Amino acid sequence: MIRTLALILTLFAGSHAAMAGERDARILVIGDSLMAWHKMTGRSIGHMLGRYLHEPVVNRAIGGARIIYNLPISGSMGMKISRQFRDGDWDWVVLNGGGNDLWFGCGCNRCNRKINLMISINGRYGPVPDLINRIRATGAKVIVIGYLRSPGVGSPIENCRDDGDAYEARLQHMAQQMKGVYFMSNKDLVPHGDRSYHGIDMIHPSFKGSAMIAKRVALLIKKLDRKR
Repeated sequence: MIRTLALILTLFAGSHAAMAGERDARILVIGDSLMAWHKMTGRSIGHMLGRYLHEPVVNRAIGGARIIYNLPISGSMGMKISRQFRDGDWDWVVLNGGGNDLWFGCGCNRCNRKINLMISINGRYGPVPDLINRIRATGAKVIVIGYLRSPGVGSPIENCRDDGDAYEARLQHMAQQMKGVYFMSNKDLVPHGDRSYHGIDMIHPSFKGSAMIAKRVALLIKKLDRKR
């Protein structure tokens, strides 16, 4: 009985601490597996961002999440990235998304239609800019993260490169037109032939890859915070 009570109190304390940490956080991370990878080990991009900035970061990203999500699966609310965002006292929202739409939605082959559904060629229309506008309406600034590129060796997503470049060009154009929105490309992060930035599947980031992306985001936030 005493052990059971102690366990309940421990769980309650942990839950209370997590809620308190979320209330104290000013940075929210949402997106797909790029952002969610290594959450269980405490070394996701969100976790590492918090370490670099020495402050709490809330990470609601979910592996497999998409920009466009039409499957009525129970418990799938977070699988549509826009549903991961809830209003709060956020200074920054760091997000990514679209890779799963390209990979699963069109097999990274002739994806112009899928890209057009996510974001128009002028960067102003579609669910991606709609989400960014919704976040900006709360006062939070936004950093949109680009994907890791294949190092050119052994990656099953090597053929996604051209569609990824086309999609991210629109994200870049969108960010340039919006105040308080910044696009951070990872196109130049991985040296050719260097497998150390990817996990064993050669799709998702390794611990090193997550840490390097988080470091870039942290440096950008520090730079922009100093300008306020």
